Amino acid sequence: MPFRSLCFILLALLPYSTEAQPGSAPSGFEKSAYQDATGNVLPYQILFPKNYDRKQNYPLVLFLHGAGERGTDNEKQLTHGSKLFLDEKVRADFPAIVVFPQCPPESYWSSVKIDREKRPMSLDFSYADRLNWPTQAAVDLVKSLLKTEGVDKNRVYLMGLSMGGMGTFEVLSRYPKLFAAATPICGGGDPDLAKKYAKRLPLWVFHGDADPVVEVKYSREMVAKLKEVGANVQYTEYPGVGHDSWNNAFAEPNLLPWLFGQKK
Repeated sequence: MPFRSLCFILLALLPYSTEAQPGSAPSGFEKSAYQDATGNVLPYQILFPKNYDRKQNYPLVLFLHGAGERGTDNEKQLTHGSKLFLDEKVRADFPAIVVFPQCPPESYWSSVKIDREKRPMSLDFSYADRLNWPTQAAVDLVKSLLKTEGVDKNRVYLMGLSMGGMGTFEVLSRYPKLFAAATPICGGGDPDLAKKYAKRLPLWVFHGDADPVVEVKYSREMVAKLKEVGANVQYTEYPGVGHDSWNNAFAEPNLLPWLFGQKK
């Protein structure tokens, strides 16, 4: 049996309910999977607040990982960012539901067209007619959690790095009313679509000016357009930092206070 088919069968054995059982692993993330209407399965891990009470309303963070963390193991997507939310002080100060879906290896969070023959990559953000199915499934998962878990619909946040940063900008252009704030890290998007969400939510954008993979110009262009159309946007650019600018972003002492301080 092909390895890919075996992986899909194993995933299919996971529960499709978005109601992962809080308490099964109270100190960390829990594995689950979401099945869309056409049968596609999106694996994800979810972190519930300590002493989670479904009758209360908590903020929710959707985190979109980078291209290197794609797969079917439902683990690799936690490589970057999960430790930030597992920190004991963070869990005490900012109790939240945090969701890390995993994009399959053959897909991408954004429908961007990529020329990989160039270095840095050449990116064309003329999006396709619809979201790639894993990204749509991630959005639908959030909508499902809004119904089944104790989520504050006015405090839903979107974070993403690299491929996930690109996905962040695209999701915002298609679902501008869903999120209360967003943090795209070393990504990029279509500046012409910024007006769709510019005045709906604040953004904090990060990039390293020495990024050899995703050129810093893509974040600069997005920030310039967002400012032009009246967005509440902060931009932090790290001199001499390459493609791992997420490490700098996660170390920002005001990142989480800023994020969780936003409300629709």
